[in-house]
Amino acid sequence: MALPSYAGPGERAWYYTYRVICGLIFLFLIFPILVIVPLSFNALPYFTFTPEMLSLDPAGYSLRWYEALLGSEEWLFSIRNSFIISISSTIVSTTLGTLAALGLSRRHMPYRAAITALLISPMIVPLIITAAALFSFYARVNLANTFFSIIMAHVVLGTPFVVITVTAAMSSFDEQLIRASQSLGANQVTTFFKVIMPLLLPGVIAGALFAFITSLDEVVVVIFLAGPEQTPMTVRMFSGLREEISPTILALASILVAMSIVLLTAMELIRRRGEKLRGIKN
Repeated sequence: MALPSYAGPGERAWYYTYRVICGLIFLFLIFPILVIVPLSFNALPYFTFTPEMLSLDPAGYSLRWYEALLGSEEWLFSIRNSFIISISSTIVSTTLGTLAALGLSRRHMPYRAAITALLISPMIVPLIITAAALFSFYARVNLANTFFSIIMAHVVLGTPFVVITVTAAMSSFDEQLIRASQSLGANQVTTFFKVIMPLLLPGVIAGALFAFITSLDEVVVVIFLAGPEQTPMTVRMFSGLREEISPTILALASILVAMSIVLLTAMELIRRRGEKLRGIKN
């Protein structure tokens, strides 16, 4: 929002002060994340800036940790596990969350508030409690230390994000479009895929991205459920920080930061597209 031309000195001072404060808060939050990027190019096996790096000497920078990451079978194995788990859980979470949001959006849905609270409860319950409960359940049915148990656990954690984003998209959905489609002879299946889904797609994709990031970043639940064959990269990074401090972890973290930036950019583009489809912005 631009500063109006009739603003007084006090309003102008607060206008710029407020933005400086917001910028400092943003810098405080983002700086620890950005620091790891240059450290991942450190030529020496340290987690600190060397004199060569501070003086911008090319000898202080190297790609050795990225080469070590891409040349390690153990790291590549854990990265593969992470993407298998994340992609699988995202598909299931998106499907279940979208169906749940469509059902909850109906006005005459019985016990809608109670069901909504139940669906989003995994976001409120502490992860350590959720992890212990899931481990107890899967251990009783002999499914602990399997990909199935980890994927289903991540579905539990990712579905609430899909429910919230799709429900938010449904709140601005014009139901008259459904009546118009039916009046033109379209059946329910055609109406769903030709009218409802194109307008809800930005919310569905945003929920899927949230579910994917949640699964990719999860550590606590996986520690309880994963065995040696299912160990993802986040657990390996956590173990590496305790047992073997290596800038290889920083190299992987920098790649994840870049991936997060790409996903957030995609989410913003999808959000703007959704607003245009609904006529919120020209």
